[in-house]
Order: sequence, then C-alpha cells, then structure tokens
Amino acid sequence: MNVAIGADHGGFELKKKLAEHLKAKGHQVLDVGTDSTQAVDYPVYARKVAEAVAAGKATRGIMIDGAGIGSSMVANKVPGVRAAMAYDLSSARNGREHNDANVLTLGAGLIGASLAVQIVDVFLETECTEARHKKRVAMIAEAGTPAAQAPAAQAAGPVAVLPADLGEEDIQRIVRRLEQMLGGRALDVFHDGPCVGSCPDTARRFLELGAGRLTSGPGNPGRIPEELARYIDHTILKPDATVAMIDKIIGEAREFSFRSVCVNPCWVKRVADGLRGTRVLTCSVVGFPLGASTPDIKGMEARKAIRDGAKEIDMVINVGRLKSGDDDCVLRDVLAVTDACRDGGAVSKVIIETALLTDEEKRRACELSRRARANFVKTSTGFASGGATAEDVALMASVVRGAGMEVKASGGIKSFSDAKRMIDAGATRIGASASIAIIQEAQKTTVSA
Repeated sequence: MNVAIGADHGGFELKKKLAEHLKAKGHQVLDVGTDSTQAVDYPVYARKVAEAVAAGKATRGIMIDGAGIGSSMVANKVPGVRAAMAYDLSSARNGREHNDANVLTLGAGLIGASLAVQIVDVFLETECTEARHKKRVAMIAEAGTPAAQAPAAQAAGPVAVLPADLGEEDIQRIVRRLEQMLGGRALDVFHDGPCVGSCPDTARRFLELGAGRLTSGPGNPGRIPEELARYIDHTILKPDATVAMIDKIIGEAREFSFRSVCVNPCWVKRVADGLRGTRVLTCSVVGFPLGASTPDIKGMEARKAIRDGAKEIDMVINVGRLKSGDDDCVLRDVLAVTDACRDGGAVSKVIIETALLTDEEKRRACELSRRARANFVKTSTGFASGGATAEDVALMASVVRGAGMEVKASGGIKSFSDAKRMIDAGATRIGASASIAIIQEAQKTTVSA
C-alpha cells in the first residue's frame, strides 16, 4: 500500500518510527515532512497528507501532531478525504469499518510509540465492507455539498459566539462548569467520623474553601441541608455490603437527593433502578481496589457498569506495571476505561494510589492519565497503606493543570486543617467520607476567624 505520512514538530519523532515500521511491513511511504523538531504549523503538513490521498498519490494517509484533533479538522476540508482521529485500537477499527476513513490522525502527546504502531496496523488492515456502512459513507460525501449544508445550518438554530480574546484559563473554566452542569464528579471509600448532617457548618466551610464534592457513608444522623446534599457522593464500598445495606443507601439518597451513590459493580444495576426518576447519579469502581485486572477486563467492567446505569467511573491503575516501567501497558489500562467512559457519557477518574509510588512514578501516572484524557486523577482507594498528602496533591495538580483535569484528594483526611491543606495544594474534590473531620478543630477555626 502507498501511505502518505506527515507530522509537525511535536509528531516528528513518532513519524520517524512509524515510517520505519511501514517500510518494514512492505508499504511504500511518501513522507511529506516536517523533517526536524523545529517548530512548524501542523495545518501545512496535514493538508499535504490529505491532498496526496485525494490526488491518488497515496491510498491512505497518516498525520501526527500533538493531539491529532487539529490535523483531522484540516484534512477533512480537502474534498474526497475522510479523516479520523484514533487514540486506541477500537477507534482505529471503527474509523475504517464504519466510516471508510482514508486519513488517520494521531496525537503524539496522547499515545506512545508502541500503541501508535498497533493503531496504524489496524487502520491499514481493516476494510469497510458492510452495505449499511457504505451507505452512510456515501451520505458523508453528500453532506459536503453546498445544497446539503444550507438546511443543516438553518436547522441548527442560534449559535453562541464567544469573545475572541478568551484566554486558555477562561476556556478551561467554561469547560469545567459545563461538565459540572452535565454530570458531576468524584466518589470515595467510607471512613468513620462525624457526618455532614451532624455539622453542616463545617461542610459549608469546606465548600467555601473550594471543595466541589464531599463523600458520605450510609446512616447519616440528622437532616442533611438541601443545599449541601447536591455536593455529596453517598458511598458504600465495603466488601460485606448486603442487599439490605444497598437498599438503605438508595433510600437515603432518594430522601436527601445526594449528588450520587457509589457502589461496587455488582450493585450498579440495583442502584440505578432504585434511583430511577431522581436526579441522583450512579457511580461505580473498576479494578477496585488493587488495579491488577488486565486492560481488556477493566474496559469490559467499565462498559458493563455504564450499561447498567453508572454515570461516573473510578478506576485503579495497575500499580505493579507502573513501577515496572511499563508505561505502554498502563496507558492501555487507563485508555480502556476512559474510552468506555467517553463512549458512554460517563466521568472518568483515575486512582493512582500515591502511598505506593515514588514522586517520579506519581508524575508518570498523572501524565499517562492526562494522555488518556481522564477527567480526574485521584490520590487513593483508601485500602492501601496511606492516603492523600498535600505534597502529593500539589505534584499531581502541577502535571494535569491546564489539561482541563482536576485532582481528588482522598484517604486519611481526618481534620479540617487536613482538608484545607489539600484544597490549598490544588484539590477540587475532598474524599472526607462521612467525616467532615475533627469538628472541634473546625469550630475553633470558626471562632478564631
């Protein structure tokens, strides 16, 4: 097969590796540049790849930039090109089987070389053969004609135009707010202690400090104030949880209208059914608490939970693989879940289990989660030897800051001052469970203020 390949400076190194792989597989390679890591504009090379395919100089095209998104947009402006961005094997296969894509775009900042090679092989080896898919591919081509565009634009209705001078921080803030409106965040394991109902003023102090969600266990005494309930994830992840305990937590969630209920996967359908007709979300955990399942099992577990009704998924990374330096495996591990969440419209959170990692390993875990486009990174399961520290939260926030991701601090947060340190360090979610942590300290803080 004749394959046109191009890249900007961010994708140059990956382009070299893929070109070598293609030649070794017997393909003819048309390299349209760039030829170094000197900064260039990706639209120039994305258009060159697309035009080579459109002109028949190449059967397929591959373009690599930092994220793969912009190059896909550019390539699809060239008549006759159907460009698809892929970040895992399923998206590469789908792009070919369903859409007969003839240009593949990749993000060098999102995937490693090993995964990129596998994606390219799937893209080149998969064909579009089903009649129903071919019919829709023809509809894609027709959608590019001016006659087809006019009604669609008319039917779209009013368009909101954002100011041209919006900065990156403004955009990220808007995105986070929209995500909150569409679905919410966070969950955590249960820790004993005073609850939101017994000290709502302390809960309010956490929210004033910047915490977006709190976690609560079953059996809360007292009435939860209505304005606080929507900040609470009602959680039961105990291994000995019974049907009666699950039904009790469902009842409490219905009564107080909590933000979500978090349970182990075997209870997701029961919880989702029990919450039907309410605005309470259903959360589940994946690979919990050890993270030692294989990527395909975690992916299936996440998809099953989402089919059963989960709108939020907390997955635990494979800590042993990370510590062994097998980053490709860890990335596949996280992608298996984040892909499932994107497909199913669920929020993805990656628990990296900081107590078991060195600082360098924590950075790598956060970077891999960022590349997999997770919504959150989270410190702990609550089942390991330790929990969150302010130092860990600050380190994690420094890696994911600017990527539209957030940090959840969970595990071992036992006082008001603990929580304040986490929030000051960059956490936007607090896993304080039923405990709004030593009430006496919080009261002293309030008095002294």
